[in-house]
Amino acid sequence: MNLPSKCKLIYQPKGRAGEYAKFACNIYRGCDHACTYCYGPGVTHKSRENFANSTTRAASFMETLTREAALCAEAGITEKILLCFTCDPYQRLDRNLGLTRRVIQILKSVGLNVQILTKGGGASLRDLDLLTPLDAYATTLTFTDTSHGRQLSSEWEPGAAWPAERMGALRAYHAAGIPTWVSLEPVIEPKESLALIEAVADCADHFKVGKLNYHPAAKGINWRGFAVAAIQRLEALGKSYYIKADLAKYLGRNEGYWGIEPRPAPVPLPPVPDSADGTEVRPCE
Repeated sequence: MNLPSKCKLIYQPKGRAGEYAKFACNIYRGCDHACTYCYGPGVTHKSRENFANSTTRAASFMETLTREAALCAEAGITEKILLCFTCDPYQRLDRNLGLTRRVIQILKSVGLNVQILTKGGGASLRDLDLLTPLDAYATTLTFTDTSHGRQLSSEWEPGAAWPAERMGALRAYHAAGIPTWVSLEPVIEPKESLALIEAVADCADHFKVGKLNYHPAAKGINWRGFAVAAIQRLEALGKSYYIKADLAKYLGRNEGYWGIEPRPAPVPLPPVPDSADGTEVRPCE
């Protein structure tokens, strides 16, 4: 289903971004996480310094978004709206302004569902109460919660939450019954990304696996070897996964593909009445 033609803030991502979501909305201009691997500055034609000095969008943003959300609902849009691509919904700026919560409320008020993609960690827990099992929560994980991983994180993604904090937020959403997924992209050190699969297998419903792009370090990585190792680990754990097109080409594929597709959330079994006295006996979980 296509978006109504009048929608601009809610849009349909193209190219690599289209592998993550059919529809998206960017709440801020730029991102103060200042990740050195971020593609945002190039896409928005800004210097990294200007991009990291994030700002709000036009003063009419909320009013316009409210109109567009209503149009999407009237058009029968059922796909989740991703928040966000060219910014992080829970960057430090949002901790003061709280615009992300207002955006979620606007979208949910007309029956639209959302999926969050963030490196904001604990800051995202503020809005856990707004999401339902029809929504989704995701985090980007690049490095492990080890001394080596934390050192890399401080160098590559200085403004983002620590890896452990991101994993903690993922676990909290998963425990609340919200579908979860992990973006394993970019891959800076393959060993780190492979270790992350096992580190969060208990709380990630599925994984989207990519590579490192737009960086000279990518040329020194055996991408086929990484892809094969990642798939072996994911399948051994029985995890749903998607291999992005940039990585899939090293496996002889022309486009991204699902290895094990996401499974629908299980429906809880109803209580079973005891035939003798009518008391409820719940099946073992």
